[in-house]
Amino acid sequence: MQIRKLGIIAIAGALTLSAAACGGDDTGSGAAGGSTEAAPKTLTYWASNQGTSLDNDKQVLQPELDKFEKQTGIKVNLEVVPWADLLNRILAATTSGQGPDVLNIGNTWSASLQATGAFVPWDDALLAQVGGKERFLGPSLAATGAAGQPPTALPIYGMTYGLFYNKKLFSEAGIAEPPKTWDELIADGKKLTKGKQWGLAVEGASVSENAHHAFIFGQQHGSDLFDATGKPQFDSPKQVAAIKQYLDLMAVHKIVNPSNAEYSNGTEAVQDFTSGKAAMLMWQSIASQTKAAGMTEDDYGLAPIPLPDPAQGGKQVNGMVAGINLAIFKSSKNQDAALQFAKFMTSKETQQTLNKTYGSLPTVTDAYDDPAFQTPMIKTFQEILGTTAAPLPQVAEESQFETLVGTAMNKMFADAASGTAITDEYVKSKLTDANEQMQAGG
Repeated sequence: MQIRKLGIIAIAGALTLSAAACGGDDTGSGAAGGSTEAAPKTLTYWASNQGTSLDNDKQVLQPELDKFEKQTGIKVNLEVVPWADLLNRILAATTSGQGPDVLNIGNTWSASLQATGAFVPWDDALLAQVGGKERFLGPSLAATGAAGQPPTALPIYGMTYGLFYNKKLFSEAGIAEPPKTWDELIADGKKLTKGKQWGLAVEGASVSENAHHAFIFGQQHGSDLFDATGKPQFDSPKQVAAIKQYLDLMAVHKIVNPSNAEYSNGTEAVQDFTSGKAAMLMWQSIASQTKAAGMTEDDYGLAPIPLPDPAQGGKQVNGMVAGINLAIFKSSKNQDAALQFAKFMTSKETQQTLNKTYGSLPTVTDAYDDPAFQTPMIKTFQEILGTTAAPLPQVAEESQFETLVGTAMNKMFADAASGTAITDEYVKSKLTDANEQMQAGG
């Protein structure tokens, strides 16, 4: 997802949107189930940045939007929103009522956004209009909102995390296969770190990337971010150990370039990997970026993120249920047209076209008959997503966890880069601060 920087719900009311961000036009009205006037002719759509750049996403999406307009007569005005801005933009729109008709959301925000009450709920009757819930992949549909409530949105791009590795650099270092344990990851990383080449690249200043890895490694150590009553426990001993394990790749083992502590826009670590500056990368799909760099699957491979060795009381979690969902604002005056657009975006043909381009996984079962989804890379992602990926907590406070813990980790990476000793006590103090901010309401 690539799921990127987040904002805190408490500050959303202070944010404003430009007039250009207002959703749709006044040419139609009605709920998703029916209309009393002629079908609206224009939708406003906020898409998330999935490709190599905002312009690349426009190039990918516009032909599909043109196809939709030809089929339905409904024009879609597209804006691709950077991940660094997306959640704040969405939260401001939930407060002001001035947002797009349709938008992409990172699926980890589903329960948080569901709690605002700003989005059309996809009850069984509405889901039936897009083929029914049984048509969607279980892991992807599980990350669409809190259990027992209608989904906030529909999944359109399925993703999870894996370990990408450069086959040529591995061969040159005498490494025959990707690491299976954390100790092997460190040992391989040291062999691969030499001169201007590093073992691994990370986005050390990315709130969302840091939060996602905090969750994955926390699961591997047996940590739960919230207790049974919903109280945050970000500074538990297991969570401290998990985050220190990640920071130590830079601070102790020195297989991550200290400059990675400044990487924040969701592209820099990927660029280090595709340019050969880093031999490994823990990431979601990078198909469009590797293609742009002239790489093929002969040049790089994908494996599950290694588990700690030994995993002490943890879970076999190699990734999170990541992905992108499509939501409709209740404030939209074009809900009938928005439903048609959601049906188009989850259709077999569109799912195949867009997920092939982005290297993500279709979220509907009938799209998998395309040979493009039978490659070793996609099969590895499918295996991780289907068997060893866990969804982030589907609770209203999830986005605040990402903001607070992700921001704390930004600071920790910056300190590691400057030579600060990253001790258990140091990590715990930062996580305790995040915990206390969460309990104080952000």
